[in-house]
Amino acid sequence: MANTKKVEDKVERKKIKRTARKKAAPKAPRTGARGSNKKKIKKATRGQSKR
Repeated sequence: MANTKKVEDKVERKKIKRTARKKAAPKAPRTGARGSNKKKIKKATRGQSKR
């Protein structure tokens, strides 16, 4: 994404970011499930919070 740290005007900054998003190459489709990297937890005993 475009570096907009120097731009003070909010509207102008949004315009720059929007154009940068349109120019950017589309992201590749996901290969695995979104939660595959999450830490898995074993079933906790009753009454205890899981996280």
